[in-house]
This record gives sequence, C-alpha cells and structure tokens, in this order.
Amino acid sequence: MARPNLNKVEFVKSAAASEQFIQSPMPRIAFAGKSNVGKSSVINRLLNRRNFARVGAEPGKTVHVNYFLIDGRAYFIDLPGYGFAKVSRTEKERWARLMESFFAGKDLYDLGVMIVDARHRPTADDVTMAEYFKGSGAAFLVVANKLDKLKKSEIEPNLRLIRETLGLDGDVRLIPFSAESGQGREELLQAIFPD
Repeated sequence: MARPNLNKVEFVKSAAASEQFIQSPMPRIAFAGKSNVGKSSVINRLLNRRNFARVGAEPGKTVHVNYFLIDGRAYFIDLPGYGFAKVSRTEKERWARLMESFFAGKDLYDLGVMIVDARHRPTADDVTMAEYFKGSGAAFLVVANKLDKLKKSEIEPNLRLIRETLGLDGDVRLIPFSAESGQGREELLQAIFPD
C-alpha cells in the first residue's frame, strides 16, 4: 500500500484481554521488544513525534496491547515490553497470557516488527518472542536499535550474532536502526509500507 500520512495518528485503545483485540481489514503492524530496548522511541521516530508512544521513565510501562490508527489506513500495535526484572510474577504471568492469546488469535496482525538491542546478543526472552512471530505464520522483520552506540567495526559481527541467536532465515529482514539519529527509518518504513 502507498505510505499513509504519518502525521495523522490517533491513539485508539488499550486492550487488556483478547476480546478487546481489533479485527480489521486494514494493515496492522505489531511492534514487540524488551522493556528497555527503545520500542516506543522506534515508533516515535517512525511517526516523527517526540513522545506519541509513551516513553516511560521506567522500562516496562506498556502493559496492554495499544492500538494507534495511522491516517485512517493502518494500525500500529504496540505490544507490552517483556523481560523487565522488576515486574512481579503475577504481572509477568498476565503478560504471558495476553501475548499467548494475541499470537494464538487468528489474523490479528499482518506484519511483526521485533526490536532488539544492536549492542547485545538477544536474550532468552527475545528468542521466545521470535518464536511467537515465526509460529504465527505472518511476516515479520527484526530491527536492531541503538546502532548509534556501536563502533562501525562492531556492526556486522553484532548483526550476524542477532541473526544466528534468533535463528532467522535468510528471508527475514534485519534492519540496523537508530531511534536517536533516525538511521534505518526510511528502510523500515519502506518494509512496512512497500510502494
């Protein structure tokens, strides 16, 4: 689809249970990532907004499935951040149930965007999330955020390590990205909204 007007964005709802998930014929792009990986910052960078998707003072603030309508033509779905140690066990279990019902649901999203930290080997939680995406049958890609914090010589080896650890097939795109500088923004938008 042609790229929608990214300046026309509205928050639609926060879903706390599976019956609140949005079914829609419009393209739905689901974003997932660890609590401190800069998921909100990536979404904000795509939208050219400073703080549209809430950037919490503390990681782990997205606890529901949040829906944003882009130009009345597509949805961005912000999934709860995972793997944050300070969250209670009950909260972690609630998160796991919500994610299981989201990924078990039929046709709840069209493209998954998984965000990892370009500086580190993906965690066990990242591997689990990648498995959720692979198991759903929908297309997904991986964004390696915080690229600006790497030396040039570290980029390729780190991207290889991410691909290897997550067990990504050659056809899964891995996009180097910096929410800070905007590097990778155009490539990611092109992947989400191919002309």
